Amino acid sequence: MESETTFVETLAERIGARFGSTAVFGEPVEAEGVTVIPVARSTWGFGGGTGSRPEAEGEGEGGGGGGSTSPVGFIELRDGKAAFRPIVDPRPFVLAGALGLAVGIFAAARRRQ
Repeated sequence: MESETTFVETLAERIGARFGSTAVFGEPVEAEGVTVIPVARSTWGFGGGTGSRPEAEGEGEGGGGGGSTSPVGFIELRDGKAAFRPIVDPRPFVLAGALGLAVGIFAAARRRQ
């Protein structure tokens, strides 16, 4: 049981190192009295385990994990004040507009029949 705990802890440390706070808050950038700190959303997960079979010699272990990081905005520091500025992803709005247009065209075509 001790090796399983060590293995899972090692796996979590490796994955967490790639998707930790440095992936969420980027390095600050300063220009003309304004400091900008990039902000991202980071998600990650992992799994692992060990096992053995009575009829086979030895034990086995394995695992894996992964994650993703996406930008959500930035913190702007200006004149001693901080403000969060979100980054708006236009894709959902474009998709909703296209869907609305398609429904409108379909409804107009059915009405003419």
